[in-house]
Amino acid sequence: MFNALLATKEDGQQSVDVTQIDHASLAETGVLIKIDYSTINYKDALAITGAAPIIRQHPLVPGIDLAGTIEDSDDPAWQVGDKVIVNGWGMGEAHSGGLAQYARVPSSFLVKLPQNMTTRHAMCIGTAGYTAALCADALEAQGVTPTQGEILVTGASGGVGSVAVALLSAREFSVGASTGKPGAAAYLTHLGASSIIDRHTLSEAGKPLQAERWAGVVDAVGGNSLANACAQTRYGGVVTACGLAESAALPATVMPFILRGVILHGVDSVMAPHASRLSAWARLARDMDLNLLETMVTEIGLSDVTTMAPDVLAGKITGRLLVDVNR
Repeated sequence: MFNALLATKEDGQQSVDVTQIDHASLAETGVLIKIDYSTINYKDALAITGAAPIIRQHPLVPGIDLAGTIEDSDDPAWQVGDKVIVNGWGMGEAHSGGLAQYARVPSSFLVKLPQNMTTRHAMCIGTAGYTAALCADALEAQGVTPTQGEILVTGASGGVGSVAVALLSAREFSVGASTGKPGAAAYLTHLGASSIIDRHTLSEAGKPLQAERWAGVVDAVGGNSLANACAQTRYGGVVTACGLAESAALPATVMPFILRGVILHGVDSVMAPHASRLSAWARLARDMDLNLLETMVTEIGLSDVTTMAPDVLAGKITGRLLVDVNR
């Protein structure tokens, strides 16, 4: 038996509680992982609170990511004792996830822990930080360089945004950090932001084309903020879209794309190919200052998750929420 956060449903009502479950309840095949840490990402908060139908079957352990140590393997490529990371692949949606002391997943889900990281480091980064790295990879793959101008990061004081600011500034990009938190300026400047943007200047409806400012964008919020970011992007610039914390809507026109050649690049972290995952984690291992990472993190235990999840949705959390599943 081991501790897990378990989501159940009765008469259409979801309940999420810490309980003990048996190893027999895990998948019959795959790699057994003793989990050290998981996280609460925005998607996890949606799942745990029931604010969106993220969990497709009940009972299920939520948690879209984990880091830990292999205790049993049915794949010779992965050995007992290997330290591994799992992000996405439907974990916490259709497959029991990381908010437990154990998980069994297909070996195809696994990424080897970078040598310079601990499992704690990996989940301080978590899916939010891994998504930020995918966005940074996409910007550079499309040819965006520091000499071309500023990069806008929306939702900058959240999980994706915090890591994006740190990663991009480490690559000598000038970063404009958009936030709605009045007290976040010092935090974001410490992470490397060169300017602070009031979120409300982006979150209100704007003109379809505006003064050109941004060479690239990492957008984690969607809605008017994404539309305005596109409208403000310079000729040939790249906008990466990876979230919907503000809205799933995109109230924009085609004008930035057909008159300025702006590229809107969608970033999916759930089903990203293995090569993209390896590239993102390599970037994180190379560019993420692990001491700086610690300043982004609030650590909680498994029993605190249901209390903290609503705060994530309400935008009350700065940076990342790390979950020690063994306390």
